[in-house]
Amino acid sequence: MTMTTTRHWLRCPSRPRWLRCRAPRGEASRPGHLSQERDPVSRTLRDASFLGSSGRVARSHLDQRAGRRRLATVLVATLVATPLALQPASAAEPRHRLTNLAHLDFLGARVAPPTQAGHTTYRLARHPRVGVLWTYADHQSDGSYQRVGGGTYDPATNTYGQGASNADDMARAAVVYLRDWRQTGSRSAARAARGLLRGVTYLQTASGPDRGNVVLWMQPDGTLNPSADPPEQPDPSDSGDSYWLARTTWALGEGYAAFRRTDPAFARFLKHRMDLAVGALDREVLVDRGRYLHVDGRRTPAWLVADGGDASAEAVLGLVAYVRAGGTPAARRALRQLSDGIADLAGGDARSWPFGGVLPWALSRSDWHAWASQMPAALAGAARVLHDPRLAGVAARDSFTFDPWLMTSGGPDNGRLPTRVDGTQIAYGVDSRVRSLLATGGGADRIAGMVAAWFFGANASGAPVYDPATGVTLDGVAADGTVNPNSGAESTIHGLLTMLALDAHPGARRIARSAAVRQLVGTRTVEAEDAALSGGAVAVQPDSLWTGESQFSGTGYASLPDASTATFRLGAHPAALVMPVVDLRHGSTAVTTFGSGRLRLGAVHAGRVAPSGDSAAPGALLPRTLGATLPAGASRVSATTTVAGSDATRLDALLVQPLVSRLVLGGHGHGSALLRSAARSPRRTTVAVPGHGRATVWSYDGHGRLLGRHTSTASDVRVVVAPGGVTVVRR
Repeated sequence: MTMTTTRHWLRCPSRPRWLRCRAPRGEASRPGHLSQERDPVSRTLRDASFLGSSGRVARSHLDQRAGRRRLATVLVATLVATPLALQPASAAEPRHRLTNLAHLDFLGARVAPPTQAGHTTYRLARHPRVGVLWTYADHQSDGSYQRVGGGTYDPATNTYGQGASNADDMARAAVVYLRDWRQTGSRSAARAARGLLRGVTYLQTASGPDRGNVVLWMQPDGTLNPSADPPEQPDPSDSGDSYWLARTTWALGEGYAAFRRTDPAFARFLKHRMDLAVGALDREVLVDRGRYLHVDGRRTPAWLVADGGDASAEAVLGLVAYVRAGGTPAARRALRQLSDGIADLAGGDARSWPFGGVLPWALSRSDWHAWASQMPAALAGAARVLHDPRLAGVAARDSFTFDPWLMTSGGPDNGRLPTRVDGTQIAYGVDSRVRSLLATGGGADRIAGMVAAWFFGANASGAPVYDPATGVTLDGVAADGTVNPNSGAESTIHGLLTMLALDAHPGARRIARSAAVRQLVGTRTVEAEDAALSGGAVAVQPDSLWTGESQFSGTGYASLPDASTATFRLGAHPAALVMPVVDLRHGSTAVTTFGSGRLRLGAVHAGRVAPSGDSAAPGALLPRTLGATLPAGASRVSATTTVAGSDATRLDALLVQPLVSRLVLGGHGHGSALLRSAARSPRRTTVAVPGHGRATVWSYDGHGRLLGRHTSTASDVRVVVAPGGVTVVRR
């Protein structure tokens, strides 16, 4: 008899990149949600299976990314037997820590692995049991949680298709315990960190051609499963660079820094294993230092872990800790090279995609996701260790230009490709943004508090997803406000990493704990296939919305041949920029002109893009900012195409971005406001900030430089937002 577990929000170790968050365990194909099923019942059931702790997606299934578009409307109610009753956010707990390790402790276990070639750990003969962590925790009808593994379960052998524990979660949980120990002096946290580090290093291959790499999965009895079902990439999982190698590097670096004085012998062991990891990075990643990929006209680094700034950033977090603690010249060199590569993925400004952000994937100009988006945190740490202000500048640009755009347009989503394709939000993504902002420092701390408010109710559900009384972090919130009631390892880990950060930053904590969304005005998407089409223009539903490097939003795109028109109804809006999202194709002769009434907004030349190069897609799905501003209240935009040949403009959507966007939070007598400008000149406005008493106003440019500070007692606070800058108000 076999049992199949079907649960879980996407986790994040493999391609497809934006939904690399783990797919549900035990599905027949990976990732199942990417199929193009037409039957609405089977599609709903399949989508519902993603509402759980996490699932792993095989990186090789690049053509399957697309179907995740449905997740925002999943019917999670089919999985929930009873409602959860997490404690509501309260501003009245200033003396109590938010960090509670109880649920993470519950997920932990100890196993004595059998003898397996190439795998051992610190003093294994003397202490044969190592620390591990169950991957998932499913919510039960009585409010409790059941620990489970991933993939198809066989009770006869007590094994899973994937395993019970994995290196990704064990490494990151070790970081939680290490940080808690260093923050509080807790001996139990130190013991738990030590146990998990012994478990992670057991998963690391210690000898042979793959030395330094890491096996991802372990069965309940400690048996390794290097070739999981469904398969991972690389397969076997220790045969190349991977997310789990990056996360192991993170844990080893922080572990060495923490133990080097309290337990020198164990620290020497961790140093040896860290050096093995650095050797693997040198052998498999950094060997390509100086070689570049060419992706739709942009040059991107070829020397990143799993081709990603996201995976590389998690390795950099460990390298920063290791080098700061006296690590080797080879580690410092790896830190420099990976950091330079991550910084090369930054681009755009307040008016153009990706709005000053650091993209996560070297093979796409259109793909951004919140989970694993710790690139600014990594760069800020590397800047301090390497004394490199350039890296700090890239981090600040992401924090003060991109994050305000992100937060005023809906928050840290699983998928902006480049439209808001997947509005699902998980703890991993929120935590990645919070800690990146805190690492940037300065006024970014206040923005971090507003992002962290997600855990306490400032999310689409309006309900808290972290409970300080139990340490439970729920597995995510869909765009429609549906909450996933499970609480697996990844969500728990990243919820706790945020709580540790908030406990160390009281100002950000106060903002996070006294917040609900009161106002949101930001970028919105208007689908081209929903426009009024004439003159031969047609709505197209492609076989796959996934292009190979990004994804069409809605149901597809509008094809606009010669002399055709699409007319959009926008409704009420403030003065705004218009950004058509067009599938640019090298050599196309199509030119689409956009206007509103008699106002010409600008034109997009569909062929103005370089050849695809190393990209897997034949074109580049990118926003193009029109030069003229759409006046406030202009209710229609028309798009008219002229073509010299027989091709057409493939128009996905319009992004309508207000010149001044805003997010206002409030509760418990306090309020915060974030205003972000895409204008070319200073903009004066007022914002109603909830709460009592005096409000403080900070104004920054898009690089995080403080331009001014003042106070106001008015309920409607007058502010000036610098061109391309951000203003924060706190009452």
